[in-house]
Amino acid sequence: MTEAVPAGTPAGETAGVTTSVTTGAAASAVDAVPETADPAADAATGAAAEAADPAVTPRAQDGPGLRAALEAILLVVDEPVAEVTLAQVLERPVPEVAAVLRELSAEYTAAGRGFDLREVAGGWRFYTRAECASLVERFVRDGQQARLTQAALETLAVVAYRQPVSRARVAAIRGVNSDGVMRTLVARGLVEEAGTEPESQAVLYRTSSYFLERMGLRSLDELPELAPFLPDDVETLEEHRQ
Repeated sequence: MTEAVPAGTPAGETAGVTTSVTTGAAASAVDAVPETADPAADAATGAAAEAADPAVTPRAQDGPGLRAALEAILLVVDEPVAEVTLAQVLERPVPEVAAVLRELSAEYTAAGRGFDLREVAGGWRFYTRAECASLVERFVRDGQQARLTQAALETLAVVAYRQPVSRARVAAIRGVNSDGVMRTLVARGLVEEAGTEPESQAVLYRTSSYFLERMGLRSLDELPELAPFLPDDVETLEEHRQ
């Protein structure tokens, strides 16, 4: 509404009154207009609040998912692990863990992977597939190009000429502990267990058929005579050791 201007008011004063009234009306109009909500801003604010609140943070942000956690654990075990044990470690329900294990096993089979997730002896473990057995065996036996150390060669010679022999006897002959070397020879398939010693029940060892194959021998009878390689005072050395 425009206020009435008294007659005889100068033009400048008339302009000032009109401007003042117009400004006041505009301010009132602005105050009367309700604030308009911004959906994008509200959504961003809500997301920030949700991320800041641990109670509503997605479970995935706490660590790897259940599938990844199961795979990681099963890759390092050396015997089958029960579903109950896995559920306790991962703090998840047993039925959920069991279902995911079966899903993973089915996926590996469908994809034709070289390994398999099997339920064996009340637990789960990764195994290489039967179709890949010959390749794995070839790698274990021939694919390891590392040569035997001097200690391993000495130990292998003792076993070959004194078999069946215990670890203690091998250590006595060599003068040093040979447990680690014996484990290496067994892992390489060159030496194998051959029963136990009646008196001490110590495990006895002998060379394997793979040893003969690698040496190009048909039997142990073809081993070269040991005498030419022994020092002349070998009998004296044996007496001192005893």
